[in-house]
Amino acid sequence: MSQILHFNGFEMNTPSHINHGLWTHPDNRRHEYTDLRYWTDTAKLLERGLFDAIFLADVVGTYNVYGGSRDPAIARGIQSPNNDPFLLVPAMAAVTEHLGFAVTFTTTYEPPFGNARRFSTLDHLTNGRVAWNVVTGYLPDAARNYGLSAQVKHDDRYDLAEEFLEVSYKLWESSWEPDAVVRDRGRKLYSEPSKVHEVNHEGRFFTVDGPHLSEPSPQRTPVIYQAGASDRGREFAARHAEAIFVGARTIEQAKKVVGQIKDLAEENGRGRDSIRFLIGLDVIVGRTEAEAKAKVADLLQYRDLIGYLVHLGGGSGIDLAAMGAEEYIEYKGRDHIQSSEAAFANKQVRDIIDYYENPTENPFFVSGTPEQVADRIEEIAEAADLDGFNLVQYLSPGTFEDFIDLVVPELQKRGRYRTAYRDGETLRERLFDKGPLAPDAHPAGQARRRLPTPIPAS
Repeated sequence: MSQILHFNGFEMNTPSHINHGLWTHPDNRRHEYTDLRYWTDTAKLLERGLFDAIFLADVVGTYNVYGGSRDPAIARGIQSPNNDPFLLVPAMAAVTEHLGFAVTFTTTYEPPFGNARRFSTLDHLTNGRVAWNVVTGYLPDAARNYGLSAQVKHDDRYDLAEEFLEVSYKLWESSWEPDAVVRDRGRKLYSEPSKVHEVNHEGRFFTVDGPHLSEPSPQRTPVIYQAGASDRGREFAARHAEAIFVGARTIEQAKKVVGQIKDLAEENGRGRDSIRFLIGLDVIVGRTEAEAKAKVADLLQYRDLIGYLVHLGGGSGIDLAAMGAEEYIEYKGRDHIQSSEAAFANKQVRDIIDYYENPTENPFFVSGTPEQVADRIEEIAEAADLDGFNLVQYLSPGTFEDFIDLVVPELQKRGRYRTAYRDGETLRERLFDKGPLAPDAHPAGQARRRLPTPIPAS
């Protein structure tokens, strides 16, 4: 695990992302998510706090399992309404110099060619500060929104994702040679045609001729984030991910997941240190214990229990509204997020309700003074072999402000948090202290080595 811990600000272009009900708090700006100033203010704040990146989640459907309807999600704003995360990045990049941007995009419903150009464009505009959080989608009505009659089955979504990434790597890494762009004014030659190549991909799901429409960007392939926690998702992550959002409900589970994926990465010819592991973290901090406790009491009174159950239903397929408190949840292998359903299998409904009613029992909920919060952050990181955290908000921007003003200085004193950005570094260089390109052992690097004049990775 690296000495410096990595932190992303966890966000979504929606009024209620993770901590549901908190949009109603008078000090929360969540309802301003449609205002560009909300996002530029957030970006400048996170850069002041020396965060690695802002991590933008996304879904392309609605949560419609609880009570057999999407109405509870719509009424409570549970990730609905929900706007496009891509369009936020150029505005936030324009007011920052260093902050990274991890954007979620699903491989299941759109072809890879346009997505490759979008990410190349963002990588150019941000000077190499972009990551792609690769997801396969899990909301059933998302499939119908994109013209499919039914949701693509779980393992088939990963088969499709594998080929989607194969095409993407070919476009980013093997279409344009490193010296294809010459910008020779005298000869009126912008690019050398002989150094721009078609990719000629013909596969099970996609046929893409190429060439890639964008010239090579600083990172070529954006940093690959991933969050799949099923067995198939972990295999996928071990091949492709450079940063993983670990899904676990205990520290022991998190450590097990980290170890399993490191083993798989090694089997795939990648080093055990080739992936950064992050987990979601809820932090409420005060200058004194009394202040921290008062903040907890204040924030939790706005918590919307039903909102959490709506969110759970969409991700797992479990409709708790149709079950009694004493009933046990049976694992049926529903084709949503299988790992989410499995996490609650054999538990009583009342246990799940208790879990969401009292978040202070969550091992990744941390409250107290700056010293106490820093102690717990270090303890979690060491115990679970983590490289960092995605900081979840209660108040926007209050959660980030408190963390930056109170916790960051304490972590800096301990040598666990950067004290400055390095000028000109890409997001990949920030995470790995190496060059801007994906390493040769990564599938993107393997695609790059097929160029007539391959680019050496640092």
